[in-house]
Amino acid sequence: MSLGMTIVMLIAGWLAVASAMLWGVLRISRRHHPQYRSSETAKPAQVVDRKHRHATAH
Repeated sequence: MSLGMTIVMLIAGWLAVASAMLWGVLRISRRHHPQYRSSETAKPAQVVDRKHRHATAH
């Protein structure tokens, strides 16, 4: 394999890994982003005493 092809493959691999990590971060941030209601008729959330849960609990 030539030197040029090796460099191109390294760059392509780096881009693939970087895009996969970016996709994962965007997916997680979209999933955990709070959804706010923009309408004025939306009722405020009721305050309920909840048991403490871990941050990763769903």
